[in-house]
Amino acid sequence: MTFGIYEIAGIAVILAVLAGIRLLSSVKRAALGNRLGAVAMLAAIALVLWHNGIVDSTTLYIAMGAGALVGALLAFRVRMIRMPQMVALLNGLGGGASLLVALSVILESHDTMELSARLSGQLALVIGAVTLSGSLVAAGKLEGTLPQRPVRFRGAGAVSIALLAALGALAAYATFADAQAAAVISFVVLALALGFGVHFTLPIGGADMPVAISLLNSYSGLAASICGFAINDILLVSIGAVVGAAGLILTRIMCRAMNRSLADVLTGSTGRPSASSPSGQAAGAPAAARDEARETDPAAVLASAASVIIIPGYGMALAQAQTQVRELYDLLEARGANVRFAIHPVAGRMPGHMNVLLAEVDIPYERLVEMESINSEFAATDAALIIGACDVVNPAANSAEGTPIYGMPVLRAEDARNIIVCNMNRKPGYSGVENTLYGRPNVCFIEGNAAETLTGLIERIGKDAAGAAAP
Repeated sequence: MTFGIYEIAGIAVILAVLAGIRLLSSVKRAALGNRLGAVAMLAAIALVLWHNGIVDSTTLYIAMGAGALVGALLAFRVRMIRMPQMVALLNGLGGGASLLVALSVILESHDTMELSARLSGQLALVIGAVTLSGSLVAAGKLEGTLPQRPVRFRGAGAVSIALLAALGALAAYATFADAQAAAVISFVVLALALGFGVHFTLPIGGADMPVAISLLNSYSGLAASICGFAINDILLVSIGAVVGAAGLILTRIMCRAMNRSLADVLTGSTGRPSASSPSGQAAGAPAAARDEARETDPAAVLASAASVIIIPGYGMALAQAQTQVRELYDLLEARGANVRFAIHPVAGRMPGHMNVLLAEVDIPYERLVEMESINSEFAATDAALIIGACDVVNPAANSAEGTPIYGMPVLRAEDARNIIVCNMNRKPGYSGVENTLYGRPNVCFIEGNAAETLTGLIERIGKDAAGAAAP
């Protein structure tokens, strides 16, 4: 194989993409990695246009400019709480772009394409359509416009098998058919694939959206890579493969963090409370212990703590309480406390959700500690402050066999000397399993909106500090 300018430049672009992904593994260098990846994508677009001699297509450049403007407006205007929806939408748009390219090639060049390219076009059409409709459903679940709980119906497995068999048979037939028949069949394939994407995503519950988003991200890369085979563009094949592999690796990491198989997540089985799940009074401590816990003064606990671990969850994102978290962090640090943040891999609606929200208010990167590193530190910690988290701190994961969270690694907040929980209520998380942590005698539970409860804590700690400083 001979390497020309296009191939060499393509390799340089791919290396830049890989370097950007590598930088994303470091919180401090993540922003640089993101910019490097964006520049590499821009270079890839310019390289493809140059290689194909597209230099004077006014319509194309207008369309690209409009797309860039819409993307920029969305990026600037989207709130951090809706970033998961944004990511899901972008995954869907990537799949949609692949299906449009594949469909265009099938309609325009079917007769001149080799059999392998025809088959690649059909596969790209199917995977792109599944990614598009599946991502739109995921975004709807995250936004709350669709039910966040798993949506199942009897015979769903049989429907999945029938749809997959029909898609495979029709795609294979279109590969060998003439141009006119291939065009008609391709639209049928497109409709069935869009329907399968909806059917595929509806059973996935809201708590499993981090896995769904990373998997759909992998699908978008896979669709682009296969589409590259259809149009004979090695650069698209390579970059799509990188995206697909990265999304698949992330999916595996997220499943491992939840101690779940991908099949369980996709069928929605993680959201089914078992008959053996703890519930009611049996799930926690006796009533006397609960009353004793309520008498603990959380502001006094935090004010006197030398070490504090804050555990953010989706409730913090929902209440947009990261600003109050920053104020509390500054206040406790000023009082001499060592404050750190325990980050669970699935605490939120997308991988890294908590990291993004805390970075938005400039929490120092070195204060964000992953679960594996900080779990051993809870036993020596004066106070653990839980903000809007439930399943990721539920000790039942270690003992309640048969429940959806059994075996899932969790943050060992129960080992801390004092535990303060700022949650909307005592209801179970998405797993449906009651949190046995709430009934422990060293737990103070503050019900209500996290932003409001944190504001109250900040005011009380500040007043106590002012009173102590007064002569």
